[in-house]
Amino acid sequence: MSRPVVGVLGGMGPEATILLQQRVLATVDAQDDADHLPLLIDMNPQVPSRIAHLIDGTGEDPTATLAAMAQRLERAGATALAMPCNTAHHYAPAIEAAVSIPFLNMVTLSVDRAAGQLRSGASVGILASPAVRMAGVFDAALDRAGLKSLWPADADRMLAAIRLIKAQGITPQAQQTLSEAADELTEQGAELLLIACSEFSLLAPALSAPVPILDTIDVLAEAIHQHSQTEPR
Repeated sequence: MSRPVVGVLGGMGPEATILLQQRVLATVDAQDDADHLPLLIDMNPQVPSRIAHLIDGTGEDPTATLAAMAQRLERAGATALAMPCNTAHHYAPAIEAAVSIPFLNMVTLSVDRAAGQLRSGASVGILASPAVRMAGVFDAALDRAGLKSLWPADADRMLAAIRLIKAQGITPQAQQTLSEAADELTEQGAELLLIACSEFSLLAPALSAPVPILDTIDVLAEAIHQHSQTEPR
């Protein structure tokens, strides 16, 4: 019987995928290499742009590419799948339909975690790509949990920050945008901030707020760790 291993649909963007690996690494109290968790990673930066498809309405639909990646990972021996891109979870149903192994859904897992910390009817401030809001990626999960969403008013500024991070990595300008958006949402009544863009996850360690901050990448890393501890089949 082989050890459970999560297959990662990566490359959206590459640095975010590496960040997930680092966060998974941090979940393990390791004394040796063999103590760490195995991962299968399809690092595919050529996945068609989710922003171009969902916001601009001109880009290629990435559904077929994501489904093919999921199938490759299953054939390679993955016993579950994970994807460190919040926006791409719009295509989660097609990914799940393409394989016979479970998909560790970062969106539903994160909303469930938030719901465990909040009262019913509480507002969650979502720091994410405007594509996440336009596609309603979190809507169903938040509705089921009885939570409301708050979003930064300046969607264009959030998108510009994401593009800046993709091009230049962590910058003071991007950090300032995220910090000011967090302040805006807490002033509006957010009782928890959800880091729901893997580019913003790169900036999250330096972010402070008077309310809890939950990073979807951390939630996914913990789910990967949990899956790796299940009994092999």
